[in-house]
Amino acid sequence: MKHKVYKYLCRIPRGKVVTYSQIASHLGNPKLARAVGNILHQNPDGEHIPCYKVVNCKGKLSTNYAFGGMEAQKHRLASEGIEVINGKVDLLKYQYKEENKP
Repeated sequence: MKHKVYKYLCRIPRGKVVTYSQIASHLGNPKLARAVGNILHQNPDGEHIPCYKVVNCKGKLSTNYAFGGMEAQKHRLASEGIEVINGKVDLLKYQYKEENKP
């Protein structure tokens, strides 16, 4: 499952975010959102596997972002043009929506 999570994240376009439950749903079980979070926290390569693009179901950034905390996540999102206000992202504006699932 770990490799499927990382592979999915690498498909998320610049300027878009996904939620933990969105990844879990893509993998076939929306109840695995917590497992997705654990996998992301063990990300071996923060430069090539963009776990900074994952927020919770309300758009809130991760307080435990593995590569520098919430401020680092905010900075990486901002570098892609994603506005973060009070530690949150507007999901209506920035959430990735798949047109066609594979």
